[in-house]
Amino acid sequence: MTREVSRREVLKRAALAGAISAAPGQVFAQRADEPYTNLSAAEARTLEAIVARLIPSDARSPGALEAGAARYIDRALGDALAPSRSAYTAGLAALDAHARGAAGKPFAELGAERQDALLRDLEQNVAKNFTPSASAFFELVLEHTLEGTFSDPHYGGNRDFIGWELLGYPGLRLAVLADEQRMDAKNPLVRLSAYDLPMFEKNADGHDDDHHGR
Repeated sequence: MTREVSRREVLKRAALAGAISAAPGQVFAQRADEPYTNLSAAEARTLEAIVARLIPSDARSPGALEAGAARYIDRALGDALAPSRSAYTAGLAALDAHARGAAGKPFAELGAERQDALLRDLEQNVAKNFTPSASAFFELVLEHTLEGTFSDPHYGGNRDFIGWELLGYPGLRLAVLADEQRMDAKNPLVRLSAYDLPMFEKNADGHDDDHHGR
């Protein structure tokens, strides 16, 4: 089925999938100015361009790139997402090759509309030379972009709670008053990670004495 890659669609998919709370364990925050630790500079540029189009910023709010989704993926590829490292190596290279063949430039150097068209090629599985398929790589990156945008900031994404603001999720509350449960309630965002709560004790190495947030 032909359809646009749109913010409306990915936000709907995030809400349905429960992406706010679902994320791999033992992935920790990475500052925006830190170098990428698992991706090469070229791979990082391509991945940043992808996540920027999957959940783009607009005049009203930032998107996945600003939320740190690419850096979340990079950090996780050295830990919880390590089994996907080879898929990213092959997939990012295949996307750049597809972009050069179709538009004469690497994916990151193309305009937004051309990037969207190439991502639709992946989603609809018409792009060639992807292993196991272009659509499988598209779904892999989309899943991890959703995690990096909407999961608890403890895991390295959702910088400045951008993802929760996009969804209208009011944040963690240990108690909810009756007025806050009204359908028309406009509750302010609680900027608090679950791991800021005292029930999650830290070890000396900074890891948590929990079950990885599951």
